[in-house]
Amino acid sequence: MNILERLDESIMLNAEERQLLESVKDVCRDVIAPNAAQFDESKEFPWENIKAINQLGLNAMFVPEAYGGALLSYSAYLACVREISKACASTGIIWATNFHGMKPLIDFGNEEQKTRLLPRIAEGGLGSLAITEPSAGSDATGMKLSFTPDGDDIIVNGSKIFISNGDFADLYLLFGKWSEIEGSKEAISALVFEKGTPGFSVLGIEKKMGHRAASTAAISFDNCRVPRANLLMNPGDGLKILLSSLNKSRPSVAAHALGIARAALEDGVEYINQRKQSGKKIIEFQGIQFQLADLASELYLCENLMWSIGRLVDNGGKDFGIEASILKYRATDAAMRITSDVVGLLGGYGYCQDYRAERLMRDAKITQIWEGTNQIHRQLVGRHFIQK
Repeated sequence: MNILERLDESIMLNAEERQLLESVKDVCRDVIAPNAAQFDESKEFPWENIKAINQLGLNAMFVPEAYGGALLSYSAYLACVREISKACASTGIIWATNFHGMKPLIDFGNEEQKTRLLPRIAEGGLGSLAITEPSAGSDATGMKLSFTPDGDDIIVNGSKIFISNGDFADLYLLFGKWSEIEGSKEAISALVFEKGTPGFSVLGIEKKMGHRAASTAAISFDNCRVPRANLLMNPGDGLKILLSSLNKSRPSVAAHALGIARAALEDGVEYINQRKQSGKKIIEFQGIQFQLADLASELYLCENLMWSIGRLVDNGGKDFGIEASILKYRATDAAMRITSDVVGLLGGYGYCQDYRAERLMRDAKITQIWEGTNQIHRQLVGRHFIQK
């Protein structure tokens, strides 16, 4: 058992959670991983993989029992994200987006909203988090999508880009500006947008470097009429909801990146233990051992931080935004370095599609960009030390 496997054994999960994780590993081995290359090549949405996940009832793990779920720990959720992403990064982000989009509804929704909407997700529905616009990327306060009150309804107008699950979601956690409130921050509000609402359209699907099977859509809202009952909290409460949701989703992005990194490192270790050069296994060369030690230690430290944050959340911690930012940029930088180095370890084979190393490298890059670029997260951490 190597040091990373020993770390896996130390994750604080109860017996039920460990049993579920083993079931997830089985599905990943038997269904998701064998399909990954095919879906990457075809760029088709991996419905077969999503069906396999839903057969485990996996969405239920982050939905409270009162609303059709079977709530488990945040650490268990992170472990499942990492495992699915290790098998197929596209499938990993599709499933993780359900949590990203619906956790604000769980945390901030009223009883009527949760009773009406959450069972759809618990039963296997797809969620989406719709924040980004052409004028609002890392700075969400620049969004222009509008919410205009009209009696018992809200009229939604505008568009969003780079939306994961944007073309297939059943429920969208949608952020926009309340028309009757001034101020770029003060006007931000949030509502749950339901599939099938008239006026909604998909403008296009991005052609991406990686995560080719995970659809990323540009979506439009043309005088969409949404029940005011779908508004989360009050008009103007959106920024609070947004920041809270991102603090929970950023460790999830790290888990996604670390799954990609773990897959790459395991492939690299297997290859350099088998491949020989000048009569010696590649792993027997000291320079390679030093390189492997650096990659493994970086992965170990990032995973250790992730489980530490998982325990913090499970123990009721609320103030972990800086920790989440540190984890997000360190884990995703590590994933990019590890996947790139593993391509090098495999030599010419690493550059070809015969091995998954090149796909993992393509998949790793976006993790440094979404959920706040790593430059933004470094800024958040650095300015945290400004003395007032």
